[in-house]
Parts: sequence; structure tokens; C-alpha cells
Amino acid sequence: MQYYVYIMANETNSTIYIGVTNNLIRRVYEHKNSLDKHSFTSRYKTYKLVYYEYTGDIRSAIEREKQLKGWNRERKNKIIVTKNPEWKDLYENINQ
Repeated sequence: MQYYVYIMANETNSTIYIGVTNNLIRRVYEHKNSLDKHSFTSRYKTYKLVYYEYTGDIRSAIEREKQLKGWNRERKNKIIVTKNPEWKDLYENINQ
């Protein structure tokens, strides 16, 4: 099984959300459609998938999520830009 660490951003890229899941398509769909109206992604409208990576080990994915969350914003922006310099929504092109 694959596990994904992903970053969602709002329209202006001023707010980001970092999460982990074993089903990226389903999880991003849930965010985009505000299935949990009280969630961070719903409140701050972070509906754009701007970065993701995957691993075969859940412990590695959780550890990586915590690592990314611990970084300052400048470092988070740099990792996004390395794979997605235009901060485009990657949802339609997910290869899962």
C-alpha cells in the first residue's frame, strides 16, 4: 500500500495544509468538497493540491508529515516550488 504526504493551498497560496493519507484522490476530493465543514481546509479554503510525495510505509509517511509541519514557511514553499513552480492544482493529474 502507498501512503501520501500532501500539501493543500488556498487560492492565493497564503495558507497551506499538510496531511497524510493512503488514498490521495479520495482525501483531496473530501477537502475540495468540504465534507467536514469544521475542518481547517474548509475554514481556510485550502482546496488546491500543490504538492505530494509517497512512501510504502505508514510510519515513514507520518514522520515526514511531522517533519514538513515543523519547517518554517519559507522552507515549505521551497519544497512546493521544486515540483510545482506555478503552484497549480495537481488534483486532475494524480497518478495513483
